[in-house]
Amino acid sequence: MKRLLLGRPFRSDRLQHTLLPKRIALPVFASDALSSVAYAPDEILLTLSIAGASAYVFSPWVALAVVVVMLTVVASYRQNVHAYPSGGGDYEVATVNLGPKFGIGVASALLVDYVLTVAVSVSSGVANLGSVVPWVATHKIPVAVGAVIVLTAMNLRGLRESGTAFAIPTYGFMIVIVGMLLTGFFRIFVLGEDLRAPSADLHIAAEHSVTGFAMVFLLLRTFSSGAAALTGVEAISNGVPAFKPPKSRNAATTLLLLGVVSVGMLVGIVTMSRLTHLQFMEDPGRQIIGGAGDYVQKTVTTQLGETVFGNGSILLYVVAGATALILFLAANTAFNGFPVLGSILAQDRYLPRQLHTRGDRLAFSNGILFLAVCAIVLIMAFQAEVTRLIQLYIVGVFVSFTLSQAGMIRHWNRLLPRERDPEARRRMHRARAINTFGAFLTGTVLVIVLITKFLLGAWIAIAAMLVIYVVMLAIRRHYDRVSRELAPDEGRPILPARNHVVVLVSKVHMPTLRAVAYAQATRPDTITAVTVNVDDKDTRAVQAEWERRQVPVPLTVIDSPYREITRPIIDFVKRVRTDSPRDVVTVFIPEYVVGHWWENFLHNQSALRLKGRLLFEPGVMVTSVPWQLASSQGRDLDRLDATLIRGPARGPRTRGSVKLDASGLPGATAPGPDEGEVPAPTGQGDRT
Repeated sequence: MKRLLLGRPFRSDRLQHTLLPKRIALPVFASDALSSVAYAPDEILLTLSIAGASAYVFSPWVALAVVVVMLTVVASYRQNVHAYPSGGGDYEVATVNLGPKFGIGVASALLVDYVLTVAVSVSSGVANLGSVVPWVATHKIPVAVGAVIVLTAMNLRGLRESGTAFAIPTYGFMIVIVGMLLTGFFRIFVLGEDLRAPSADLHIAAEHSVTGFAMVFLLLRTFSSGAAALTGVEAISNGVPAFKPPKSRNAATTLLLLGVVSVGMLVGIVTMSRLTHLQFMEDPGRQIIGGAGDYVQKTVTTQLGETVFGNGSILLYVVAGATALILFLAANTAFNGFPVLGSILAQDRYLPRQLHTRGDRLAFSNGILFLAVCAIVLIMAFQAEVTRLIQLYIVGVFVSFTLSQAGMIRHWNRLLPRERDPEARRRMHRARAINTFGAFLTGTVLVIVLITKFLLGAWIAIAAMLVIYVVMLAIRRHYDRVSRELAPDEGRPILPARNHVVVLVSKVHMPTLRAVAYAQATRPDTITAVTVNVDDKDTRAVQAEWERRQVPVPLTVIDSPYREITRPIIDFVKRVRTDSPRDVVTVFIPEYVVGHWWENFLHNQSALRLKGRLLFEPGVMVTSVPWQLASSQGRDLDRLDATLIRGPARGPRTRGSVKLDASGLPGATAPGPDEGEVPAPTGQGDRT
């Protein structure tokens, strides 16, 4: 099933083939910022509607302020990708220039923002699709969760493959939106038509009387909502290693294209909304004078599509479909940025090491799965409501923006005194000026966002950042402590004085005899077999059979009046170990190797409990002695290897059975159909 869904695994040397050219990198890394034009105008108009329809006159000015910030951030991050092309992005910049704690702060903010990117983008895509498909509007949560699952599967197939799949929809969205805007402007300014949006004739009442300082606060809140258009810009700086060489130049060019296209579409949509008198409300049922009746509010892009192309037009459905699709795919920016950042943090020992390695398809599979689970939890918790999720949004990204630009200022200040080339110094001065202005502007926006959105839900994002910050510090302390414990001493390692072997016996059968024979072959200092007396009749039978076979190992019987097995054995092993602290005790446990998953529930349960408990005892070694049941010997191991690694087996295998001599020692191996000459495989299940 895994191979069917995700495809065949890639060899490590195929990594270079997954690198992206600019034409593919733009939809992969910029789809988030491009798609924000589908919900940023909605949030601008929605927030202004609190003051009534007359407040819509401020929408172009709010959009212009967002454009200024976006262009500044794009110019600033072009300096970042040239100075730090390794893929650490804001985290690396802050860590190197401001210190590890600032770097962890940036990382925690970005991790939260990536999760919210998936939740907001997918929820907004469902809202747009629900504008033309009523069934989707009534089943938002399952549709959103299904979209996240599909995106996860596509990203697990590998970066380049997912990028190619996302390129056509992203470019299609750009063409559709630009075509809609050009058609609308042509009809208005050239043909002189009076286009009016479906909501133009509604009469909207203000929710509150907004004047003076309250109006200023509302405009600031509107600006902070519209600033969601900036999310996704930082993903390119985190994904520089995924670009084809020259990596920095290609990443900077892609970043510039992203800024130009996003600014053009955002300004065009807000301008067209004003020209068509489009209205978008926070609560239509309460704000529409005379009652909302059966009015169903559609998104801004859907209303513009209906205005330009006509109600029921096929092009209207194209606009709605392309908008919904790009919003679904916008989450791909997070699916590419989050795993890369998680891998870097894991390498620096701030996250579990499982996030550092690539999966079968050369993608960071664990990071992708972790992001998907977190996003699904958010979508379900907030009922896939964009307006509720947007309040948590952009806090993290502006934290990373501000700290990153502050770090870049220190970066240039450190390099300037050592640079003697006049031309290089001029470039550095220009870059420092850009980063200084970027730090000031993004810091100002961050303060505005915190003031206007804190009580509306931003506090949840801040709390999540603090939790992640503390957890990452705790993980780093754990790894550091383990490293100190495992560091070898300067002198030679002290060898154990003696090795005492304990063989566990439940019955006198072939697995037990093999374990005894193998224990004898290790030539220990002392050896004893141990059985626990939980039933007198069974214990006497074991003793009788042991004596009849004349097994050359003494059998020790431990009484267990409460019929417990684990505790008596642990106590016995502890007593052997206590006699000499420099001695070691090796416990041999016979185990069955089964061929079917359900057989695991019928065998080895006592062995698993004992192993789990003995592992915590110092100076105790645990050795499993496997016995392959007939069901396991029937498995086609060569075919299993080919399925797992899609390559030749590591060596000859045999499907024959192991023969034991009278003492239980392994004897000759009966060759199977492949005439193998190595012993039959051992281990748990079919793995070796």
